[in-house]
Amino acid sequence: MPCFLFYLAIHFLFIVAFYIFYLTKRRNMINKKSILLVTIYSIAMGFLEAAVVIYLRKIYYPNGFGFPLQPVHHEIAVTELWREVATIIMLIVIGNLAGRNRAERFGYFIFSFGIWDIFYYIFLKVFINWPASLATWDILFLIPVPWVGPVVAPVIISATMILFAFAIIYFTDHNVPVKMKNIERVLLLVGSLIVITSFTQDYIQRKGAVLLDNVTSSRSLFTDLADYVPQNFNWVLFFLGEAVILSSFVLYLVRLRNYKTV
Repeated sequence: MPCFLFYLAIHFLFIVAFYIFYLTKRRNMINKKSILLVTIYSIAMGFLEAAVVIYLRKIYYPNGFGFPLQPVHHEIAVTELWREVATIIMLIVIGNLAGRNRAERFGYFIFSFGIWDIFYYIFLKVFINWPASLATWDILFLIPVPWVGPVVAPVIISATMILFAFAIIYFTDHNVPVKMKNIERVLLLVGSLIVITSFTQDYIQRKGAVLLDNVTSSRSLFTDLADYVPQNFNWVLFFLGEAVILSSFVLYLVRLRNYKTV
């Protein structure tokens, strides 16, 4: 584990460099500059996210982060909720700025999301030596209910997002129509919903969907998390969702490659 996250960083930076200097070497400089700037922006966002988490953990978890979560003051909890919303907005905006059409804007959004998420964990490892392993449980999102899972699970999803994004950006750069067919779009949506269910299933089954009630009441947001320790991550459901997403990607990639050779 000690070098694994650093390996991931080098691996994905190599992929980015490969795209910039090989796949687009005969094209103009627009996409080279765009993908480089989006990568830098996403890494910086990963650092910013890690910095906020480090501050919160030093305040609430001086002896190290773990479940069950500590009660958080209501104002801080609501701020955290809206910070997550703001983060998604920032990723959507950078995608819209970098992309030249709807599909490419979506591609840059998921590319930025994947890089941001992976480097978030890399920076946590660098500065506070966390997570201890890829099997370490983490709380991923709070919207609309808490998402929890082993660290490796969101890393897998982020890697998949980056692959999907490269296909969209690459074929757009080669003037191939990249709009998804209905079956590809449905498979992507269904797979994503299955994966989200795998992240939220353990909490919902044991605690119920109480997040919005906490936000709108005077209680601490994490009141109902104070005695919650995740126990079972549904790997079967997760990999089923991942397989459905990859089936969408394969159909999409094969179709675009065939179009390119016509």
